[in-house]
Amino acid sequence: MADMPNVCIIGAGVSGLTAGKALGDFGVPYTCFEASDDIGGNWYFGNPNGASSAYKSLHIDISKPSISFRDFPMPDRYPDYPHHTHIFEWLRDYADAFGLREHIRFNTRVQRAERNPQGGWRITLEDGTEHAFDALLVCNGHHWKPRYPSFPGTFDGPTIHSHDYVDPTTPIDLNGKRVLVVGIGNSAVDIVSELARKTVSDTVYLSTRSGAYVVPKYIFGKPADQVVKTNPRLPIGLQRKMGAILPRIFSGKMEDFGLPTPNHKFLDAHPTVSSELLGRLGAGDAVGKPDVRELHSDSVTFTDGTTEQIDAIVYATGYDISFPFFDPSFLDIKDNKLSLYKRMLHPDFDDVAWVGLGQPIPTIFPFAELQSKVAARWLSGDWAPPPRDEMREEIARDEEFHTGHFTEKPRHTMQLEWYSFQHELLTRSIPNGQERAQRGDKTGRDVAGRAKVIEAVGA
Repeated sequence: MADMPNVCIIGAGVSGLTAGKALGDFGVPYTCFEASDDIGGNWYFGNPNGASSAYKSLHIDISKPSISFRDFPMPDRYPDYPHHTHIFEWLRDYADAFGLREHIRFNTRVQRAERNPQGGWRITLEDGTEHAFDALLVCNGHHWKPRYPSFPGTFDGPTIHSHDYVDPTTPIDLNGKRVLVVGIGNSAVDIVSELARKTVSDTVYLSTRSGAYVVPKYIFGKPADQVVKTNPRLPIGLQRKMGAILPRIFSGKMEDFGLPTPNHKFLDAHPTVSSELLGRLGAGDAVGKPDVRELHSDSVTFTDGTTEQIDAIVYATGYDISFPFFDPSFLDIKDNKLSLYKRMLHPDFDDVAWVGLGQPIPTIFPFAELQSKVAARWLSGDWAPPPRDEMREEIARDEEFHTGHFTEKPRHTMQLEWYSFQHELLTRSIPNGQERAQRGDKTGRDVAGRAKVIEAVGA
């Protein structure tokens, strides 16, 4: 058997753990660098690396069967919608079950990741030490660098991003305050629902530019994502048309709750899942508002001409993709757009892959697990991607299929329909790639030995 490449993994969250497990299954040696003192990434509440967006009351909005790994299902004792403490416990158990910790260097931040012109990677750690690797798996997540909107005017009160929100008193005390939450994603509606209790804030205003369709967590007594699923064997356009009536059946008209009319069709933007928000709006504890027109020192004017006195603002406005260890000239990322083959491989580089860099509907967990298995097959020589021109053509087709119908937002550049994505990989892309590898087409195994070259020449 040919030598296996020596692989660097950056990050020990969901993607880094599944990547490590998959590489181990295929006998590919690796080292994982993690800036924190434990695994878990975003699901490590209070993570000292500053990357966790988890708040105290956070329950995942996708049910247990959907987020379970194929190789490691969640325990039966967990509720339908696990709390972040359940997910963290489960990920720790996953790492222990497959012996992943022995490959992870904790409290070790990657300062720079530099690709040699002939391939291979020089990894510089925060302490200045350098290490050479044949290949790199980027697993640093994409929910840790807050994105803020730009509104005219200036607000003098306290403002935070949902990334920093912990509870109604941390990092700022919102008890008895008139709070504006900007955004209508899942974090936004969770925070609104928590703050809008009359025992907490005075009034909570929810401002949204594009509106949203709010879907309850339970339908007919079952978790919504277990009742409503797309079928990869049916035309997706037909399924979207058939699904257009579902929001009216489950939740009614958003306008009846004071929310703006969504500026898109159902499933043309990421759906918002909440069984509490509409009740808060219906009770008047929360008040729906359109987009912000202008900020004032102690108030906000909205695009409908109304002005409200505001004590504090919480921006739940998403995140920017960021790879702080890469030189800015290495990748061209604009408006959160990075075009990758199967959301993994860049056509111009044959020794780096991204794992988990997507926004799959319904969830990232099985998506990262499947990508990790493809990456392990690639690096072990069991699978090979198509030629570069074919990769670019397929990237364009995939982006049109998965994101072409979505509204133009940085939030939607990485959207994908998970069940179709999974079906396509399992029935076409993986078998075809295995055939290419058997024919001797170029594979990830060809990168083995590059690290030794880097060390020899001091590049």
